[in-house]
Amino acid sequence: MQSADAASSTGTDDERITAEIRAWVCSPPIRGLVARFGGAWPDGDLTEVLRFLDEFSARHWDFRGGRERPDAREPDLDPATAALVLDAAAALGLVHPVPPTRGAYAHLVVLGGLAHACVRRVTYAAHLLRAGLAVGGEVAVLGSFRPLSEWERATLADAGLPADDTEVDVLDTAVRRAFGVAVPAERDGVDAGHPHHSWSSRTYHPRGLPPVRVLAAPSSEPHLRRAHTADTQRFWAGHAQVAPGDQVLMLTAPIYVPFQHCDALRTLALPYGCGIDTVGVDPTLPGLARLPEQTLSPGRYLQEIRSAVRSMRALHAALVAG
Repeated sequence: MQSADAASSTGTDDERITAEIRAWVCSPPIRGLVARFGGAWPDGDLTEVLRFLDEFSARHWDFRGGRERPDAREPDLDPATAALVLDAAAALGLVHPVPPTRGAYAHLVVLGGLAHACVRRVTYAAHLLRAGLAVGGEVAVLGSFRPLSEWERATLADAGLPADDTEVDVLDTAVRRAFGVAVPAERDGVDAGHPHHSWSSRTYHPRGLPPVRVLAAPSSEPHLRRAHTADTQRFWAGHAQVAPGDQVLMLTAPIYVPFQHCDALRTLALPYGCGIDTVGVDPTLPGLARLPEQTLSPGRYLQEIRSAVRSMRALHAALVAG
């Protein structure tokens, strides 16, 4: 959905989105990976190709097995296969960061993640705004009540940062530090006694910059799981009153751009009629080196290529359903 030299950007034009999905999943890098792992390209339309890739990647590229990303195993790949995977990841838009395509947006959305990624993304958002990016509405920093792992807490401590308890706490601390704010101007939320049912919102007003809202949403399936990215995006869109024609900039890590862009199209662009640009943090920015990214191995890239396939399949199904 994204080339290495352009940000993922589109609105709600169904034909254009479908064409972009087809171009990504039927590209030479995807075909090369399928062949390398012993697959035969299917006959049939885009629906059939997406079904095949979802099932094929579940057998060959799923190293999480339902676990959180840090707990995924690393496959034992021979050097030629590892090199092919890294080249494919670069061609598919999972490696190189690109700048925003516009100078102004209605909203800037920062997606949460692992603790170190939360800090990096919030820091990069503050940098973009201070470098002149205009945001007419708010900066939304979206997280969850996911408890931090011991590894995440240790990573924060090694960088001299507070060892917070949850993902949304890390985001809140990062906002205070990056935007130079101390106390939220508004607080809202519900403590339902369980993180899957609870939600929280804290809004800050940094001097000379748009308001910054740190939001954790309830799960849409609280009996099964915690809130995921799509839950939080929908929850935020309702609070922010996203309108048709609004341009939204989504900020994540390069490795997640294709899948999170497609999730945003499905959960925001299709129902609200807004435009979506999705970009990854530029790791060369001074100030981010103190909290380095994890090593992004061939296994990690294969896992996120699978995530992109699954996200595109869900997006295509939504388009077909109308």
